[in-house]
Amino acid sequence: MYLCTRFTNKRLNILHISYPNIHNTTMMNFLDRNEFNFEPSQKVIEAVRNFDPATLCFYTRIYDEGKKSIVTVRLSEMYNVPEDRVLMAYGGEEILKSAIHYYLTKGDNRTILIPQFSWWYYNRVASEVEGLTEMYPLYEEEETFSYHVDEVIEYTNRIHPRMLLLASPNNPTGNSLSPAEVGQIMENIPSDTMVLIDEAYASFISNDIDYIAPLVNKYHNLIISRTLSKFYGLPGLRVGFGFIGEGQEAFLKFANKYLGYNRFSEAVALAALDSDEHYRHVADQMEWDRQLFKRELGSLPGFKVYKSVANFILIKYPTAIKAALQKALADQGYKIKFMGDPGLEDTLRITLGRPEQIQVVVDTIKEVYKEEK
Repeated sequence: MYLCTRFTNKRLNILHISYPNIHNTTMMNFLDRNEFNFEPSQKVIEAVRNFDPATLCFYTRIYDEGKKSIVTVRLSEMYNVPEDRVLMAYGGEEILKSAIHYYLTKGDNRTILIPQFSWWYYNRVASEVEGLTEMYPLYEEEETFSYHVDEVIEYTNRIHPRMLLLASPNNPTGNSLSPAEVGQIMENIPSDTMVLIDEAYASFISNDIDYIAPLVNKYHNLIISRTLSKFYGLPGLRVGFGFIGEGQEAFLKFANKYLGYNRFSEAVALAALDSDEHYRHVADQMEWDRQLFKRELGSLPGFKVYKSVANFILIKYPTAIKAALQKALADQGYKIKFMGDPGLEDTLRITLGRPEQIQVVVDTIKEVYKEEK
């Protein structure tokens, strides 16, 4: 999407919003980073259009009231979590990095336990502070991957890491944990193990958020991290948020910004949070993508389409067609993720985009498979 902007009457006006023609191969269709290929909500567009640039000449004054941001105040109301335990950051990435850097450098225990098949960046962030990464397994079961909760508990008690990371839904496998399973894990692991749940994709599962407040109110060693990058389709805005249990004041001092946050991002974030119906409709549209992949590729020899509750899907494919498939997609201006993680080398991760984009990807895969088999 391309935005042409100019200042007019002290407002930032959008002159043009358009999608690139998917048949123009000079334009890339990025379906490899779980970004957003749909339109932002009208409220988001209006927030951008009507933002007063003069606002940027001053810090926010909300920290004078003992609060972090107008956005954390709104999130506190939405999620029923006290504002002082709401986190705000430069994307979910900053919450992840701040937490790992802080907790792995306090004391002698520098071990973090992460899922076996998960975002490579978890390990990278831990290595930045010489953390020791241990992995617990995920299991492939029919058309999905799953956590074995009892085994996660056993690993955590045996290894006794400083941090346990849970991703729900998990990237790239697309599986998730239920609130009951999270509670079971929290109840049965050491209380000095800090648990971070990466819920970047959680809103694609449902609009239920009522479980969050009881969890963070009960467990002092819990952080739940979310973002506006996925469900709300604003990865370029770089706004992440989260919630933390009581008694973590030292971390809050480490993570919070004394002089407040980006005031433009705050205005757009509020508009996005007030646009749930629009983004829920987009999430519902993604089911068409899932069904198309399952219907068109699921029965082909060598293919397996995994169930996903996120905005991407994982597909096993015959790797003999990899080179030809990469070229065919590139020729049409498409990028998908060819996985290289140990144990997932024969899979593709594809962002769920607009129907016409997904149709091109499916047709290309089928054509290449037919030519190469």
